[in-house]
Amino acid sequence: MTAHAWILLAVYGVALVTLAVPIGRYMATVMQGELRMSQRIESPLYRLYGVDPKVEMGWVQYALALLLFNALGLFAVYALQRAQAWLPLNPQGLANVSPDSSFNTAVSFSTNTNWQGYGGESTMSYLSQMLGLAVQNFLSAATGIVVVIALVRGFARHSAEGIGNAWVDLTRITLWVLLPLSFVVALLLVQQGVVQSFDAYKEVQTLEAVKYQEAKLGPDGQPLRDAAGAPVLEDKTRDTQTLPLGPAAAQIAIKQLGTNGGGFFNANSAHPYENPTPLSNFVEMLAILLIPAALCFTFGHMVGDRRQGWAVFAAMALIFAVLTVPAMWAEQQGNPRVAAVHVDQSATPQQPGGNMEGKEARFGIADSALWASATTAASNGSVNSMHDSYTPLGGLIPLVNIQLGEVVFGGVGSGLYGMLVFAILAVFVAGLMIGRTPEYLGKKIESFEMKMSSIIILIVPLLVLGGTAVAVMTDAGRAAVANPGAHGFSEILYAFSSAGNNNGSAFAGLGANTPFYNVMLGIAMWLGRFGVIVPVLAIAGSLAAKKRIAATEGTLPTHGPLFVLLLIGTVLLVGLLNYVPALALGPIVEHLVLWK
Repeated sequence: MTAHAWILLAVYGVALVTLAVPIGRYMATVMQGELRMSQRIESPLYRLYGVDPKVEMGWVQYALALLLFNALGLFAVYALQRAQAWLPLNPQGLANVSPDSSFNTAVSFSTNTNWQGYGGESTMSYLSQMLGLAVQNFLSAATGIVVVIALVRGFARHSAEGIGNAWVDLTRITLWVLLPLSFVVALLLVQQGVVQSFDAYKEVQTLEAVKYQEAKLGPDGQPLRDAAGAPVLEDKTRDTQTLPLGPAAAQIAIKQLGTNGGGFFNANSAHPYENPTPLSNFVEMLAILLIPAALCFTFGHMVGDRRQGWAVFAAMALIFAVLTVPAMWAEQQGNPRVAAVHVDQSATPQQPGGNMEGKEARFGIADSALWASATTAASNGSVNSMHDSYTPLGGLIPLVNIQLGEVVFGGVGSGLYGMLVFAILAVFVAGLMIGRTPEYLGKKIESFEMKMSSIIILIVPLLVLGGTAVAVMTDAGRAAVANPGAHGFSEILYAFSSAGNNNGSAFAGLGANTPFYNVMLGIAMWLGRFGVIVPVLAIAGSLAAKKRIAATEGTLPTHGPLFVLLLIGTVLLVGLLNYVPALALGPIVEHLVLWK
């Protein structure tokens, strides 16, 4: 690795911790209802909802409220896409979105996945982007956070029937955390040159004319063909370019902070109007992990032991660093089959400058690889380079990040509640080894918690591996693969891993905007999100009802280095082993072939 790469990683880590600690403390204050002046603003909203903030919900009621809330969001986004041609704020006159693409996108944004099978600037009107996608960026992020807050309450409370009020929690996290942070980040991005406008797209004169060939169309609108069946081409020249505009900065801020990841433009955060400068790149990259990291410290404050939050943060940070360094190193090594040819025609068996394919020159390899690791460690999915163009090892790391369950640091809320489930499993394994009833934070871990934890851990691998198997066995699944062999398999595996784990990024070489993939990935996204949320809330309800047990000499300390290592081992062994055979068929064999 270069000196720039090491310095970048160190500065990124320091900045993340510096901001995450106070924000974590602030979120604990907000969610415990201790923020000054909040009641004066919240009370009118609760009256408008018809909600009594003092009424607590059991876990079943809490889960039903979130399911209903997100289902309504899904239907609203679907309807907005299907009617956008007749609605305002559509200066380009974009047509209504197809039913299968509308379904996929609605599920995607309501589950915090933001998988996109469409080009943003050529498909979605300004109204669809703002009222549909940006709103869901806030609400799906709020959903993930309130779920982990409910689970933390389960650890913090004892002999309690309720785990909070879903409507109150959603209001507080949106009003006092997501909105203010998004406002600040959006202003920073606008200052750096990110577009924020309602103007129509601009047609501008280019410095040079571009000459190209295009298929000639007949009266029926279909390409004309010659006697040999080849398309008839005609020469064309173009000296103008269309520059897309729109209210991008506001959506980009929450897409990063809420670990949503959907791009306003098709090129996502590689587009200069979304991410114009190295500083905007660093700010957006920092925003991806900011709230997931801060929630670790929120957890420590709410359970009354800050060491617990630091222990979880340490486990996440160590795994992140260990996986990020090889990704940056692999991309800087480049492709061994691309030789540097010198003036004297001699060749050096090393790609000059590393693997710059698919990367923006204004960011380079280190910034691109760090972004790739951060966006897949969190369930963000935004990209500033094309993962499909990475080396096999460089592409393996983002895939592994996703398949770990995105618990390093994971999505807003979802990363922490996933890691806490692994912590429950870790203390259960430790209890088996010493013949003692496992406990975590003073709560006994019994059969119900282990059954729910097993469902959480197994449901996503079933969706990912099952969906991948169906895709490679059917004509509709294979038809979208442009790259045969191991790389094409990696693209399919990455797509279902991304959907099932609610990440949203793609290898980019898979033509996934088809009815088959839109429906299959939509199902994987919904079940991967709420198939985990419901058992997590069940664990929260069970723990809240239990009495707290006093620590004894036989209690496993869950705030020291030993537990951090045990937690890391559990994540790697249980979270990753499910996927090793599939990884061997994709990026691992591709790496061995490349370097043979």
